Amino acid sequence: MSPGEFYLFAAILGMAAVAGLIANKLRQPVIVAFVAIGIAVGPVGTGWVVANDQVELLSRLGIAMLLFLVGLKLDVHLIRSTGPVALATGLGQVFFTSVVGFMLALVLGLDRTAALYVAVALTFSSTVIIVKLLSDKRELDELHGRIAVGFLIVQDIVVIMVMIGLTAFANGSADGFGPQAVLVLGKGLGLLAGIAVVARYLLPSLLRRAAHSRELLVLLSVALAVGVASISDWLGFGTEIGAFLAGVSLASTPYREAVGARLVSLRDFLLLFFFLDLGARLEFTDAGDQVLAAAVLSLFVLIGNPLIVIIIMGAMRYPVRVSFLAGLTVAQISEFSLILAALGLSLGHIDNSTVGLITIIGLVTISLSTYLILYSHKIYNRLAPVLSVFERRATRRLPDDGLLTHDVEVILYGLGRYGSEIVDRLRASDCAVLAVDFDPHATAQWKTAGIETIFGDAEDLDLLESLPLDTARWVISTILAADVNLALLHGLRHSRFRGRIALTAHNRHDVDRLRASGADVVLEPFSIAAQRVVDEVVHAKDLRDGPHAVG
Repeated sequence: MSPGEFYLFAAILGMAAVAGLIANKLRQPVIVAFVAIGIAVGPVGTGWVVANDQVELLSRLGIAMLLFLVGLKLDVHLIRSTGPVALATGLGQVFFTSVVGFMLALVLGLDRTAALYVAVALTFSSTVIIVKLLSDKRELDELHGRIAVGFLIVQDIVVIMVMIGLTAFANGSADGFGPQAVLVLGKGLGLLAGIAVVARYLLPSLLRRAAHSRELLVLLSVALAVGVASISDWLGFGTEIGAFLAGVSLASTPYREAVGARLVSLRDFLLLFFFLDLGARLEFTDAGDQVLAAAVLSLFVLIGNPLIVIIIMGAMRYPVRVSFLAGLTVAQISEFSLILAALGLSLGHIDNSTVGLITIIGLVTISLSTYLILYSHKIYNRLAPVLSVFERRATRRLPDDGLLTHDVEVILYGLGRYGSEIVDRLRASDCAVLAVDFDPHATAQWKTAGIETIFGDAEDLDLLESLPLDTARWVISTILAADVNLALLHGLRHSRFRGRIALTAHNRHDVDRLRASGADVVLEPFSIAAQRVVDEVVHAKDLRDGPHAVG
């Protein structure tokens, strides 16, 4: 890389940072800023970035990280817990959106192949964006949130299957379809078997060894994702499928939350290059002719997709309020839609104009649906009289909207000597405790003792999204590092934690810093222990009745 390229790289990163700040101010996902910057620095805009090997490599790494994290978060038990509604809504929405979208695309003048790609792209919604928005609104554990995440997982599985089919059979001829199918099936089974063996016999011991070092744990996870992705690509399935399966192989381990929290920032950074690469390939030569098609298809996604979900859930006798709130989560297309479009372009199935159309629809629907979700309750209150037509007389008896597990009263960070003593005393007082610790041996030991324990780090603020902050009355940190405690305090306030926060200080200076930052309680174990010793010594001296044991 020449000095000029390095300076250009720095300028692009600066533009992306500014665009990200603007998007954050407008309460938009950063994906909107990334797409906009990708277009701005591509041939359509400044022309700074053209398709090249370096950008393409970083782009593929970004997609690998995205799919690895999707696989890492894949919780099949969530689909079971929400009953058949997740499968019925997920598959039903994909089917009806594809059919209606295909017909609309044909009417708008697209050829059959382009119409098929557009129709399929319209069916997928962004799990990453929706989970983040619902988490920010504290609605991830409400019924409509659990149902939405359930059918989003179904969509993720469908898009993975579509990508497998496109990649595996792209080069197969009609005459050799049978043998090709058998060969693909054999390769697929071999890949799954190999991953299962590694996940069962090799990964647990490797992860236990790596867990003692945060850097090594991240490196091992990235190496696993890229390594399996490379093997998958060599077998003809593409890097995306391998990265997804690598994530699934870690999904059942106790390290999934810690790995996921640490790789989120890396994923977001590398995804910037996917959108730069996408922008470098777009020409928008027919942009004027695509305005009508983009407007019609965007309206279909914004209105038609939620309506399909409302109808399906209404047929299953769910209240219209739950159906409406869940339906709004599919009022946009996802980053997977753009990935699918890029895949179709690389395979020669569609041209730049179709990719440009899907990109425009993505920008419009992601931007507008964000506001629909943020103000979903106000919108429902306005539309309730109209939506009552979908209400069934006999509605389904709903489960409790609380957490899927028992309510947690205290979340405690740090299972050292001090933290362990606190846990023992809280248990004796019948308090429900969830412990978080970065020592894999400690987490395993306490799980064996019957304590609910999560492997994680107080510095991984993204981990807070997976903790039951809604029900917890206290968050206690027995960690002595003041900077870590201050970061945790800031993260809890940002997550709008309503309970009380107790942090541990090592010295008087740290006590003042934590109190000034808003900690409700500052624990001083060394100061208290020292005062106890002094009190006992002074008491023994005053009594003058011989030596006393210091307790």
